[in-house]
Amino acid sequence: MGDLLISFFSGTVPVEAYLGLSLIMFFAGIYGFLSRRSMLMILISIELMLNAAEINFVVFNRYLYPGHLEGFYFALFAIAVSACETAVAIAIIINIYRNLTSVEVDDLNRLKE
Repeated sequence: MGDLLISFFSGTVPVEAYLGLSLIMFFAGIYGFLSRRSMLMILISIELMLNAAEINFVVFNRYLYPGHLEGFYFALFAIAVSACETAVAIAIIINIYRNLTSVEVDDLNRLKE
């Protein structure tokens, strides 16, 4: 297990593998955002897209500027911001559920009444 971690962090994994993973995650998030009707699934899809962008920050920092840590710090800051965004979004979804007993996007029109 230790040898696998050493080879993983020594740069033997090509950039294309990380970018491919990030691309798959991002498009899975877009598909989930556009096809789901539940607000919780939409929130999860948004988080998946944010995580794909954070992977890109870390990968480009790792391969373009290997001695610097700005990409890692930016990714940590983005994770903290997305955690705060998720907490606020879940609080809003809980309040909507208390009023409508549903978290479907189509039912939000009933809030106008």
